[in-house]
Amino acid sequence: VSQQVLEQVLSELQPLCTSEQQFLQEFFWLGCDSAELQGLEVRVGTVPLPGPFVPSQLIPDLSHGLVWFLRPEEARTQLLSEIFSCLEPELRAFLDLCNKVHPLGCLQVLVTLSDSMFGTWGSPSASPSSFLHALLGNVLLLAKSNFNKYIGTLCKEMEEAKTPSRVRGGILPCISRFQEFVTCSEEMFRMSRRRGELDKAQLRLASSVFSSINSLSSANLKVNTDMVMMENFHHIHSFLCQKNIPCLEDKKREAKQRCSEHMEKYVTTCLGQTLERLKNFFEGVKVCLAQGVKEEEVSFQLAYSKQELRKVVEKYPGKEVKRALETLYRTIHKSLSPEENLLPVVWQAMEQEFLRQYREFEELIQRCYAGAGTALGFTMEDLLSYFNSITTSH
Repeated sequence: VSQQVLEQVLSELQPLCTSEQQFLQEFFWLGCDSAELQGLEVRVGTVPLPGPFVPSQLIPDLSHGLVWFLRPEEARTQLLSEIFSCLEPELRAFLDLCNKVHPLGCLQVLVTLSDSMFGTWGSPSASPSSFLHALLGNVLLLAKSNFNKYIGTLCKEMEEAKTPSRVRGGILPCISRFQEFVTCSEEMFRMSRRRGELDKAQLRLASSVFSSINSLSSANLKVNTDMVMMENFHHIHSFLCQKNIPCLEDKKREAKQRCSEHMEKYVTTCLGQTLERLKNFFEGVKVCLAQGVKEEEVSFQLAYSKQELRKVVEKYPGKEVKRALETLYRTIHKSLSPEENLLPVVWQAMEQEFLRQYREFEELIQRCYAGAGTALGFTMEDLLSYFNSITTSH
C-alpha cells in the first residue's frame, strides 16, 4: 500500500512542479536570456521587470527586506522552494511511516524513489524541474540512510544471535531470515535496473550469515558441529543456486567449498569413532615413519609391535565392523535434517573414505609387518557388501 501511495504522490508531483515552473518562467520572464535579464532585481513588494505590472501580494516574501540578484534558474528554484516549502518535511514523515509499517518498507521506498528519479526522468522526453529533482535527491539520501541502518541492525542481530543450548542440528534462524530478505528484495527489484544498494546489502548479510555459522565451532552443540555447519552451508548453496544472483556468486562458491570441507571432517570423525583403536594404531605407525623410523624397524617399537597389531586387528572382525557401520548409519540418519536430503551424499562419502582407510591400513601392514601373517578381519569385498546391504535395506 505504501508503495502505491508513494508512486501516486511522485507521479502527481512531477506534472505539478513542471506546470508551476512553466508558469513562473512565463509570468516573471525567467526564460529570457542572460543579456535581457542582466541586473535583474527582485525586491519585496516590487518586481521591476519589463512587461505587465505584478502586484506585490503575488510575490512570495523571499528576501525578508533584502535586495538580491539572481540568475533565472536560481530565482525559479527559490520561488518553487517557497511555494512547496512543506513538501520535503511531508515526504520525510511519510518515509518514517513506511519504515514503521513494514520491516522492509525502507527497501520499497528506496526502489520507488530510485526508479522515479533515474528511470522515468532519465528518458530524453522527461524534463523535471531542478527544484523537484534536488528535493527528491535529498529524500533519496534519507531513504538510503534508513535502508543502511536497517541492514546494519539486521547484520548485527545475525552475528550476535546466540545458538540455543539444546540445538540438535537443522537450519539456523539467521539463514531463514537471510532467505526471507533475499526473496522479498529480489521481488521488489524485479523490474528495477538500479540495484547497487541492494547488492551491497545482500553481500553484507551473506557475510554476517557465514560469520554466524562459523561461530558454531565454539558453541556447545548436542550434535557434531561439522555436521551442523555442513548442512547449513549446503542449504545456503542450494538457495543461491536457485536464485542465481550475480553479486552473490562468490558466496555461492564459498558455501559449496565450506560444505565439502565440513563434510570431509564429519566423515573422518565418524569413521574415526567407528574404528577408533585401529585408526589410532596406524596413525601412530605413520608418526614413526615420519620421524625417520625405518619400515622394517617399526614392529620393534613397543607400542607398535606385531603382538599389538594382532590385538588391535582381533578387535575388529568382519561381523563387528558390519554392526558398527549399521549403528553409524542409524546415527547419521537420525542426526541429519530430512529437508536437506544429504544422507545419500554423506553415506557415499563415508563409503569412499572407509575404502581409502582400508587401503591405507593394508599398505602399512605390507610395508611394516611383512611376513607377520597378520591381516585385517575383513576384505575390500566384505566392505563393499556391508555398505551395499545397509543402503538397500534402508
